[in-house]
Amino acid sequence: MDATRGSRDGTTHDWAADTDAAHVAHIRRRAAEFAPGGPLHLVLEVLAYAADEASDRGGGRCVVGLRPDGSLCVRDDGRGTDTRVAEDGRRVRKPVMATKDLRFFDFPGAEMLPDGRPRRGVSVVAALSEWLVHTNRRLDGAWTRRYEYGVPVTGLEPVEADGTTGTLVRFVPDRSLVPGPVPEAADLSRLVGAWPHLEVRVDDRRTSDSP
Repeated sequence: MDATRGSRDGTTHDWAADTDAAHVAHIRRRAAEFAPGGPLHLVLEVLAYAADEASDRGGGRCVVGLRPDGSLCVRDDGRGTDTRVAEDGRRVRKPVMATKDLRFFDFPGAEMLPDGRPRRGVSVVAALSEWLVHTNRRLDGAWTRRYEYGVPVTGLEPVEADGTTGTLVRFVPDRSLVPGPVPEAADLSRLVGAWPHLEVRVDDRRTSDSP
């Protein structure tokens, strides 16, 4: 679908800019408010988007990875983050990582995550991570982008298509702002039962040398 950069998707995010620096800084100043459950809460913020799509499609699958380097990753089999073509021909991906989710961020009573905390959006995850890599696969192409402390440090970099669609979000929580242990597989498995349309598998490689 074609769209100008300034168009507004009123149900989720404002497409007018890649980054809302004030929004990112606000999250980092109030980390305890936006990630009260530590790293587990951040994983649930990402999973909530996969759960949304699974509900719309009548089902979906997702893998949560726990990695030896302390990173966490969430990979789903959805359609991929919406990507459009701007007037100048550039690919523009919905700015989910560095701008507010208009449905939830300013309305903490709008939806609760399975940990009983308000859903605020995946920008919370990016802002409270040392780094985050968002890889997006759609039928019309695949791209990846890296963020550091909520700010993009690369453009949309093409990656080779592999015949699949979906989203992969890999991140390392900023421990100075988000203390607490990496979520345990048992805790994740228990909480994701709140999303009956989403099948979640936990892939724990923390004792392995595999990436």
